[in-house]
Amino acid sequence: MQFGAFIILCGATHFINLWTFAMHSKVVAMVMTIAKVACAIVSCATALMLVHIIPDLLSVKTRELFLRNKAEELDREMGLILTQEETGRHVRMLTHEIRSTLDRHTILKTTLVELGRTLGLEECALWMPSRSGINLLLSHTLNYQIQVGSTVPINLPIINEVFNSARAVRIPYTCPLARIRPLVGRYVPPEVVAVRVPLLHLSNFQINDWPELSAKSYAVMVLILPTDSARKWRDHELELVEVVADQVAVALSHAAILEESMRARDQLIEQNVALDLARREAEKAIHARNDFLAVMNHEMRTPMHAIIALCSLLLETELTPEQRVMIETVLKSSNLLATLINDVLDLSRLEDGSLELDFGMFNLHGIFKEVINLIKPIASIKKLSMTMILAPDLPMYAVGDEKRLMQTILNIVGNAVKFTKEGYVSIIASVAKPESLRDWRPPEFYPVSSQGHFYLRVQVKDSGCGVLPQDIPVLFTKFAQPRSGSSQNSGGGAGLGLAICRRFVNLMGGHIWMESEGLNKGSTAAFLVKLGICNGPNDSSIHHQVPPHVRAIHGSADLTGQKPILRDNDRGVPSNARYQRSL
Repeated sequence: MQFGAFIILCGATHFINLWTFAMHSKVVAMVMTIAKVACAIVSCATALMLVHIIPDLLSVKTRELFLRNKAEELDREMGLILTQEETGRHVRMLTHEIRSTLDRHTILKTTLVELGRTLGLEECALWMPSRSGINLLLSHTLNYQIQVGSTVPINLPIINEVFNSARAVRIPYTCPLARIRPLVGRYVPPEVVAVRVPLLHLSNFQINDWPELSAKSYAVMVLILPTDSARKWRDHELELVEVVADQVAVALSHAAILEESMRARDQLIEQNVALDLARREAEKAIHARNDFLAVMNHEMRTPMHAIIALCSLLLETELTPEQRVMIETVLKSSNLLATLINDVLDLSRLEDGSLELDFGMFNLHGIFKEVINLIKPIASIKKLSMTMILAPDLPMYAVGDEKRLMQTILNIVGNAVKFTKEGYVSIIASVAKPESLRDWRPPEFYPVSSQGHFYLRVQVKDSGCGVLPQDIPVLFTKFAQPRSGSSQNSGGGAGLGLAICRRFVNLMGGHIWMESEGLNKGSTAAFLVKLGICNGPNDSSIHHQVPPHVRAIHGSADLTGQKPILRDNDRGVPSNARYQRSL
């Protein structure tokens, strides 16, 4: 309104000014003056108003420019988001197509086809490292415009540039990696990019570490735009190529792991077949050996018993001293051979699991007294002091395998007498108390206490030749010779005795061990066995404690032994006569 009034007053002033060129009246001059004064007032008011309006107009214009810039920026971001969404969609599609198979050739061919279709490529090629590692070999192409099987030296500068960059690298069209058919006509050379593809193998990975950088190898993927257009590579397309290259690397690693696992499975199948065949052959050999041993032992023991019986009868007749010496030598040799035959048979039965423990009630004190009666003649000849200590709480009767227990005690005591030239041999039998169990038991043995059973502890001490501490484990190995040679110095040799004793003790739920401080310092052999509690011959609870026949287990510990002293024969011969005859 002010601006309109200003325009009107200015026009009126100029219009009234026309009457001032000629003689005019005082009224005209007065009107002219009033018009000019009003025009000046309106002009001043308009000027003052513009002083306040112009900054507002300028700020509105600045805001408008700012909003326009923001809108353009949002449009660019929206375009970028749409591009990224499109790229992500293409990546998901390509990844799905690539990972739909685990065959390496199918993965690579699918990658080239999908990239060519998605990006509209004229050619896409993949260069793989050769076995020698000095060349790149062209393995796959999209349109076969590059001859498959071509090679390029791997030490070219452009290849090193691609290997050293994790991004897609633009390379010249004339590069050896991009050589295709020559251009015909006025085509503009297309843009070419190359990207590395990491090749991950199982051999690159260590057990507890990351793969070594020096062990990495790369393939090169080359992508060529059409030659009949001036199209350029865009950023989102390059990002798509880089992501696809990483996905191809992952898919190839999965394929390599699958191939390695399939190869390992085939090897395991072949090894299992070979092992099964070897197991069957070993079982046949074991059965053949056991049959041979059983037949030979039976056929050899029959004449051996006849020889022993006839020699014993001859000793009761009148003989010259020379004849008596020869007959005693024959009897001694026959006893040793019979003992060895029994040991071999026991060992074969232990190893094939056919040996069974015969549980029943027996006189525990009687066993130790019988052992002393059998050993005393040999000890008296060597002038050794024999002592036996039975603990007051040792029960009179027990439930277990009487034959195997007596055979174990006889073997250990016989070894003590055999390897002791002078001094003593003592036998200590007691019941292992649960409260003192951890004080003397070996650390590798953990006895399990149960109701109706007790652990019998037997110690055999002697003042004999002893054994070195490092040779103690060898004592329980069959046919093993201690390095110290103590058995040779004592007239003995390595054999099966302690090995079989340890098997018997293990079958009876116990443990056997040896202690010695060194040569000529004596030794202590001790063992634990699990026996059933029995109050007397007429105890009605015995049948609850007698378990079924216990069969020898193949998984027994590795056992060792020395030459046996005393052995039992078959079950058909009374044990007293058998042991007395061996002595």
